[in-house]
Amino acid sequence: MGKQLIYLDYAATAPMHKEAVEAMMPYFSEQFGNPSGQYTLAGGAKRALENARKQIAATIGARPEEIYFTGSGTEADNWAIKSAVKSCRQKGNHIITTKIEHHAVLHACEAMEAEGVRVTYLSPDENGVISPEVLKKAITPDTVLVSVMAANNEIGTIEPIEELAALAHENGILFHTDAVQGYGKLPLSVADGKIAMLSASAHKIGGPKGVGFLYVRRDVKLGSFLHGGAQEKRRRAGTENVAGIVGFAKAAEITFAKREETKEREQKLRDYFIGRVLSEIPYVRLTGSAKERLSNHASFCFQFIEGETVLIMLDTDGICASSGSACTTGQTEPSHVLMAIGLPEDVAHGAVRFTMGGGTTKEQLDFTVERMKEIIGRVRAMSPYYTKFAAREDGCPTEGRTF
Repeated sequence: MGKQLIYLDYAATAPMHKEAVEAMMPYFSEQFGNPSGQYTLAGGAKRALENARKQIAATIGARPEEIYFTGSGTEADNWAIKSAVKSCRQKGNHIITTKIEHHAVLHACEAMEAEGVRVTYLSPDENGVISPEVLKKAITPDTVLVSVMAANNEIGTIEPIEELAALAHENGILFHTDAVQGYGKLPLSVADGKIAMLSASAHKIGGPKGVGFLYVRRDVKLGSFLHGGAQEKRRRAGTENVAGIVGFAKAAEITFAKREETKEREQKLRDYFIGRVLSEIPYVRLTGSAKERLSNHASFCFQFIEGETVLIMLDTDGICASSGSACTTGQTEPSHVLMAIGLPEDVAHGAVRFTMGGGTTKEQLDFTVERMKEIIGRVRAMSPYYTKFAAREDGCPTEGRTF
């Protein structure tokens, strides 16, 4: 296979669908009008924008007027959290979120703490699951917002969003979910009204970078996040990225049309890959839920190694993987997600994440496993900790052993 590119980092970003690129092209040239204009050229851009809004809304069972386009999933998260809390100040001053959220949510909550808002960070179980019982205990009379991600980007665990949203709704609390990783993979629906806000991003499903959306239930009084013009029903100022939004809608159309087919294919590849890694590489642990897991997600911690070292060596073979969130790559601290699920710091440093997509084949995964076996064996051989461990009479490594 040589230097052929093997891309296994679809959780970071996905290559754009060819059809999405083609759909965008007219809005860079002949249909370049500003959708806020009053002339015919602007009308074409406006129609494209509103058609895209309808398409996106349909994917989650929302009304078109409940969809607001943003510049990213991060912007959507920040808007939901900061504006919702400010809009509910008369009711209370308490947010509930989790210790395993994306930093777009965690840092937004930290910013609100700096303004005097009280934030409770829920702990997951060892698989990364946030239980309704844990949430119920954290709710207080002044809780105004609960924000829990639909699926974790680092360990792939799918959260019980329906139950969590229902619990918040029963208590008159707004529920927001960061669905950036789950959108297009999970059967997310806002039709029952229990989810008040939902964030998503185009580039995770084969759309362009720099485009996202925030669903806001029509009865939620969410203040503006960006101030200026009257775009997005006066709630999000700034000329809309028409080409990007059209590309987002086309990518969503493609993704949702074959979601079940894709899920079945990815699960087979995922389970095959996980099975080989766990059985053929000693002292490895699958992180996240084995059952309630994104269909394309396989994440591990390898003992006695640094995950970053493995990634560099895989890259020389043309294999693209990651050590967790692409937004925190390069940091020396262990993943906050892995620490939250109770892994020791030295183990958390051995994290490597593989996420699959439309271009992934069984042959690529076989090649990756073989390279992983060789690389990890070589790295461990240079580790005095592993050498000492292996020399112990009762600690001799055995193929397929986990910890």
